[in-house]
Amino acid sequence: MSPTDGDPALPHPTDADPPSSVEHPTLDTATLPEEELPVLRAPKDGVPVVSDTQAAYEELVAALAAGEGPVGIDTERAHGFRYSPKAWLIQLRRRGSGTFLLDPDALAPADELADLSALREAIGDAEWIIHAASQDLPCLVEVGLRPSTIFDTELAGRLLGYPRVSLGAMAERFCGVHLLKEHSAADWSTRPLPEDWLVYAALDVELLRDLRDAIAEELRIAGKDEWARQEFAYLVQEAGTPKTPREEPWRRVSGIHDIRSRRELALVRELWQTREAIAARRDKAPGRLLNDRVIIAAATRKGLTAGTVGEMSGFHKGVAKRYLNDWSDAVRRVEAMDPTDYPALRPPRRGNGAPRTWQGHHPEAYARFMAAREAMNKLAEEHQLPPENLLTPDTWHRLCWEPPTPLSPATVEEHLAAAGARPWQRDLVRDALAQALATTA
Repeated sequence: MSPTDGDPALPHPTDADPPSSVEHPTLDTATLPEEELPVLRAPKDGVPVVSDTQAAYEELVAALAAGEGPVGIDTERAHGFRYSPKAWLIQLRRRGSGTFLLDPDALAPADELADLSALREAIGDAEWIIHAASQDLPCLVEVGLRPSTIFDTELAGRLLGYPRVSLGAMAERFCGVHLLKEHSAADWSTRPLPEDWLVYAALDVELLRDLRDAIAEELRIAGKDEWARQEFAYLVQEAGTPKTPREEPWRRVSGIHDIRSRRELALVRELWQTREAIAARRDKAPGRLLNDRVIIAAATRKGLTAGTVGEMSGFHKGVAKRYLNDWSDAVRRVEAMDPTDYPALRPPRRGNGAPRTWQGHHPEAYARFMAAREAMNKLAEEHQLPPENLLTPDTWHRLCWEPPTPLSPATVEEHLAAAGARPWQRDLVRDALAQALATTA
């Protein structure tokens, strides 16, 4: 959508003015239906040119260093198109500097990631304003951008108990405007980026400073500002920490419930692993190479051999046909495999399992779980926030499975601290959890 479309782009916040003079007051969408809100269609300062050269990057760094206050930051990735979760565009906005769109891939050496540490030094210890920081921080950290402090507008909305916390919903609530989000699932590795995509990208950081100021006040009024500070500090602490790889990730192939034998499961595993290797090598989303349903169809096809794989339509059309030899080799490995090496139909149980499975064989643990769940839900309702933000379910599930001995609020707090629960969470739940677990002892 072009920024010159006839619909008005106002009301529009202005980064040049202090928060008290922002044109649009806090607005609850309960009082004004979404369809009546004006659509924000163009950045106040126009659409910035993408910084995709070393000279443009250096100008960007100098401009942001000269700005003041927090830095609004966002990224665009190519989920569903690329294998890598890296950022293909980074948007930044700061008062006194303006909005910048940075192409990190254009600054990267061949087959490497860009080093944006100079930008990190220019921003210094300024607060970063990010919406849903857990999604953006990994791809920022890998190019040298690690914050000292952040303000996560999405997480803050959750702590305040808002039912809708997307950027669009928060813009409606606090800025009285409607953001168009039609390019959120686009292939941001496309070059050159279309003009309407650049408008979308710039608008994603346009309102972050105003949102931050308004939400910070709501947190203060609700007495949850310290909760937010601790949560934001935890996100910074964990930024860049690699996730533990999922065991046997191939078992998540869609349609795997149709598999009836261990040999079929071995075919699923080999085809999935082959697809994964090709996807990583080519930086293509796995599903764009070979659809899950083709893997399942092949695994369940009677009489499938390495020589007949190509007879299936899913393997000889689109991108998949380029790798027919790879798919045939995957089947050939299963043909040569000793049946004792086929994977088990059911994955081995790891950990304690889901609490719903405890009732038959572990009734005491299940009783503790039911009592604790009631206590947690009551606390979440009382403090108006989602139960999963009050405390991650896995943390208190493990408490229910094996309570500390002796059982007391103090020992419960020790367990929670070891699991990474923040002080505000421990203060809220330790007594209620200790009491709930004691009632079933």
